[in-house]
Amino acid sequence: MTAAAAHIARTIIGVIGNIISGFLFLSPVPTFIAIWKKGSVEQFSPAPYLATLVNCMVWTLYGLPMVHPDSVLVVTINGSGCVIEIIYVTLFLIYSDGNKRLKVLMWLVVELVFIAALTFVTLSLVHDVAKRSAIVGTTCIVFNIMMYVAPLAVMKLVIMTKSIEYMPLSISLASFGNGVAWTTYSLLPFDKFITIPNGIGTLFSVAQLILYATYYKSTKMQIAARKANKIEVDLSQVVVANGNKQSK
Repeated sequence: MTAAAAHIARTIIGVIGNIISGFLFLSPVPTFIAIWKKGSVEQFSPAPYLATLVNCMVWTLYGLPMVHPDSVLVVTINGSGCVIEIIYVTLFLIYSDGNKRLKVLMWLVVELVFIAALTFVTLSLVHDVAKRSAIVGTTCIVFNIMMYVAPLAVMKLVIMTKSIEYMPLSISLASFGNGVAWTTYSLLPFDKFITIPNGIGTLFSVAQLILYATYYKSTKMQIAARKANKIEVDLSQVVVANGNKQSK
């Protein structure tokens, strides 16, 4: 493959990666609509959204021309991701109870301070582009893996409850597609800072999909049992109410 052909292929795959990543960032929207309607985050964890936010901020820094040239597609999707994840984290702050709200706020402040410090050190104290790329790229590997590992808490909940109710399929599918797209992108030409975390992320996404398939039937049975129990409770209340009316 010629250099020109490789560049075109990389751009096309990068655009596809942007689209898939966009779906990944937007996939929790139904979850947050449900949170908004119920007025509570219930058992949903803020960890994936906080991890994704710091991940997007680091990758946006990595894609800047003065850090890693010719990475505009990395900047466009991760810059958009920062905005979307801030909205999610804000909703967690609004609909969490006092203790959880404080923890989310503390982690958000820590992330913002960290990114500010990393940006200052990289752009002010390091004057070689290759060194900047290595420093921020290594940081990207750490936080990208954290983004993919964050759902492990939800996966543990799935195994304990034998329910996938709090692990939306849309997020798992989007994570898988995202990992495959960006792993492919990183091979044209080879960029280890993108290949390593996205390759690992693909494996974690596969694990989530396996869990989804494993506990799909048991989740349906649990939901059906809850609905049946609710109907029985409602009927018993009606009987009691009618009995009280007759006794009067």
